[in-house]
Amino acid sequence: MVTKGQELSRTTTIKNELGLHARSAAGIAEIAANGAANIWLMKGDHKADASSIVDILTLACEKGTKIRIVIEDPADTDILNALVDLVDSGFGE
Repeated sequence: MVTKGQELSRTTTIKNELGLHARSAAGIAEIAANGAANIWLMKGDHKADASSIVDILTLACEKGTKIRIVIEDPADTDILNALVDLVDSGFGE
């Protein structure tokens, strides 16, 4: 886990064959919507609101893409871990 000020992040890799598609983006958005503060997905220099399916899909992440999940509030550490677990599980697919 990387800490920058109050911001915390973890990097993970998209593992499922279909990449980050609408159903998997919906799973991320559902978890991220419970955050106390903003939660972001980063792909390189591109940043997406993790609670927005449309924003997530703009990252166009295929299998093998590294993404960084960023939380702005340490109270959301459980959400950060849940999101990493979701991605690491291949979104249950």
